Amino acid sequence: MSYDGLVSRYLNRRLSRPLAGALRPTPIAPNHVTAFTLLLALATGAMLAAGWNIAGGIAIQAVSVIDGVDGELARLKQAATRLGAIFDAVSDRYADAAIIAGMTVYAARFEARPHPEVVGMLALGASLIVSYSRARIEADLPAVARSGNLDRIFGLASRDVRSLLLALGAIVGQCYLALALVAGLAALTIAWRLVYLRTLAPADRPAADG
Repeated sequence: MSYDGLVSRYLNRRLSRPLAGALRPTPIAPNHVTAFTLLLALATGAMLAAGWNIAGGIAIQAVSVIDGVDGELARLKQAATRLGAIFDAVSDRYADAAIIAGMTVYAARFEARPHPEVVGMLALGASLIVSYSRARIEADLPAVARSGNLDRIFGLASRDVRSLLLALGAIVGQCYLALALVAGLAALTIAWRLVYLRTLAPADRPAADG
């Protein structure tokens, strides 16, 4: 099941699809792209922590674009696997952590802001829960996830939107504000999903938490 947020739909996919097409005749596999994306995210976090905010901001958006290449390449090569999907999902979470950690270090070192580590933890925690809540919706309420309401359910602070906000914040040297904005939007998204899903499926019994 696939959902593209607004940034992916109108920006990222216009770049990731041609990249996937160019890689199709090569021996590069989707998992290779996933691994490269993770390494790029780790390097991005290091750049931000070192104070290279403009390069780091550009790299954040590059990670967001390349993140769509593995899925496109798997479709083109008919090489999609469950293991590849899990590897991609786990790598995405580590990539988010690396970028947010780098921005938190930048805010602590180069911005005169109170308690940047708290804002960084809130941004990371809320971002991870947004992704987790999407996975639970797709697993426990597949009919809802296949409905025409995906923009309402998933789109408020989807990963592509969060990445663009972080990229812009890094480029202008305002990592603290970008982290705070992402933390707030992600928290609102989590609350919105719970309220919205309650109106769609009031009689559903809660599934056991795994």
